[in-house]
Amino acid sequence: MTALSPLAPACFPDMPVIDGVRLASHACGVRYAGRTDLLLVELDPGSRAAGVFTRSLTASAPVEWCRTAVATGRARLLVVNSGNANAFTGGAGIASVERTVAKAAEIAGCATTEVYVSSTGTIGVRLPDEKITAALADAHAKLAPTAWEEAAKAIMTTDTYPKGAARTATIDGVTVRINGIAKGSGMIAPDMATMLSYVFTDADISAEALQALLKAGTDRSFNAITVDSDTSTSDTLLLFATAKAGNTPIADAADPRLADFKAKLFDLLLDLAHQVVKDGEGASKFISIKVTGADTPRAAHVIGMAIANSPLVKTAIAGEDANWGRVVMAVGKSGEKADRDKLSIRIGGVLVADQGEVVPGYDETPVTAHMKGQNIEIEVDVGIGSGEAQVWTCDLTHAYIDINGSYRT
Repeated sequence: MTALSPLAPACFPDMPVIDGVRLASHACGVRYAGRTDLLLVELDPGSRAAGVFTRSLTASAPVEWCRTAVATGRARLLVVNSGNANAFTGGAGIASVERTVAKAAEIAGCATTEVYVSSTGTIGVRLPDEKITAALADAHAKLAPTAWEEAAKAIMTTDTYPKGAARTATIDGVTVRINGIAKGSGMIAPDMATMLSYVFTDADISAEALQALLKAGTDRSFNAITVDSDTSTSDTLLLFATAKAGNTPIADAADPRLADFKAKLFDLLLDLAHQVVKDGEGASKFISIKVTGADTPRAAHVIGMAIANSPLVKTAIAGEDANWGRVVMAVGKSGEKADRDKLSIRIGGVLVADQGEVVPGYDETPVTAHMKGQNIEIEVDVGIGSGEAQVWTCDLTHAYIDINGSYRT
């Protein structure tokens, strides 16, 4: 097991019961010995679903299944295995999904279109789905409404800690709850969910409204993080609502009664996204990059990601080197409009470059002190317009090579 990330939270958060949600984890030996590798979640009849997925052109069979299932807007079961991605496995991968779904639906007494599956782990290895289907009945017998931390642990691969977040919101004066879990540590870059994450609420909200909320929330959270610029074949983010809270049903994401729920959902998604970055493989520093003065918000995002994905920027930060010239390089390579002679850069709030050159009398001492911390802040104004964006990443250390160089051994 890889050493715990120095950026890990002190503990797993308290997660309240979500009415209509029951969870169980199980060890079925897909790849890992001596640990759980199967998650089963059962939702009450009438639960709704929304989802966003990887845009990889080599998406896994489970992703393709979920894309079809989520179109129905209904959900009863979620089955997740770790250790094997069931990706690039051809017809065998599709058949594996179909067998898993059929067995799960049989056990729960629901339609196959109400079953969602995810797999995470090594690509290109056939999934021994017989181990999963053989364990489903035992897992189903263990379902409990409180098993959130165990659920988060069951979906881990190279993660060093389980990731969870919880929020409460009000809709028309009625308290609703939102819980989420995630896994992700490497192969993290946007183009959709960048990992596996599952969010559950007891709010009574239509599937169509959930989908709109999830897409908007993802764009400013999971689609604004990167660890290594690599988009996974398995990225899946699903949002389930059991409609058990008792609020007046809401059908439209633009309904003003959703304001608090939307804010809390977005905050939870950002919390989970940040936890993924803080568990980036080999990470020792959490980096926030804010770009202003860009041509458009999209341009600001592209520039921010060019900085966040630059190995030179990330290794400089790992080495605690205040080499702001590498930030200049990354802005220039982004392909977006920037004015060299108006560019300004701040690190840790200290202005280091302005109007296209180093600040007169620049003292690197406070910037060097900032670079020795765990939370690094970089601000860039490109001097073109009013577009803004913020993205997050981690540093790049030798541990990233160690982890990925031996991933399959």
